[in-house]
Amino acid sequence: MNTVNLRVLALFSACLLAAPLALGQGGDVEQQISALSDEMIQANLKDDIRFYEKYYADDATIVHGNGKLFTKDQELADLKSGALKYESIDVRERKIQVYGDTAVVNFLLTFKGSLSGQPFSPTDLRRTVVWVKQKGNWKVVAWQVTRAPESK
Repeated sequence: MNTVNLRVLALFSACLLAAPLALGQGGDVEQQISALSDEMIQANLKDDIRFYEKYYADDATIVHGNGKLFTKDQELADLKSGALKYESIDVRERKIQVYGDTAVVNFLLTFKGSLSGQPFSPTDLRRTVVWVKQKGNWKVVAWQVTRAPESK
């Protein structure tokens, strides 16, 4: 074999070896974000404010289904009030897309619970959560919910 062919073969081999490593890192991120998403749902069910204190970025933007915009501090105050209680959250769909140090999670969820003591029937919502790695830690920088159309 001549020198050019050996170099091409070496480069090709290096690419083949590096590809699984790159895919594995993306898979690790997906696994991390999936686990954090599960923790977030459990935090909703258990009224675990500590999760949100830890994982919301200080400048997080939260948009509720009614269109109201909340800061991290406003959201924490709302959660601490206990007005919203979840009885169940059923994850019907979850899609995670990773873009370097950013991950976007799209959900279709069914919620059942009460608001200010008034029960609400199961409601289908789409939730989009944006996670960004900041100083080595994943933080929610934005999330928004929208009522999903009723399925027929």
